[in-house]
Amino acid sequence: MKVSRAQAEENRERILDNAAQLFRERGFDGIGLNDLMQAAGLTRGGFYGHFASKDDLAAQACARALQRNREQWQQQPDRSLAAWVQTYLSDAHRDHRGEGCGLAALAGDAARGGPAVREVFGEGVQSLVAALQAQMPAADAAARRGQALAMLSTMVGALLLSRAVADEDLSRELREAAREHLPISVD
Repeated sequence: MKVSRAQAEENRERILDNAAQLFRERGFDGIGLNDLMQAAGLTRGGFYGHFASKDDLAAQACARALQRNREQWQQQPDRSLAAWVQTYLSDAHRDHRGEGCGLAALAGDAARGGPAVREVFGEGVQSLVAALQAQMPAADAAARRGQALAMLSTMVGALLLSRAVADEDLSRELREAAREHLPISVD
């Protein structure tokens, strides 16, 4: 049965939304095409009508996840750095990677990914650095960029490590240490 262009686009969007979440939860290799398509309510047979390969989907889903992160940040009522740090390094963010930061959830996969995934990931990093840089307290642009890079690296690393350890106390310590050593005051 042939579907309309509008339905095909709706299907494609549903695949991307589900893949963005499932890849953040399970990684690129942690879920197969059958399960990805099933999560979108579709069959595997339609996959190649939307994407050239799983790598193509991974790149587009990574872009979608990073886009959603930017949208979530822009919709926050308190967009101060202190509020963002508290939310980013929270227990809830640690525990819900499927809805959380695409950088922390997908960094390992992106590092092993193909050129398209790495390109999209790099663009996401640059975008977030630019947004952070605009809010850094240093006097000149180069110093603000350095602060933004340090902040992003510290926060993503702390979140990633806090997710990787089984010890709840160590998980909390990692995130608290990151908060205390950021290049801004988060009190």
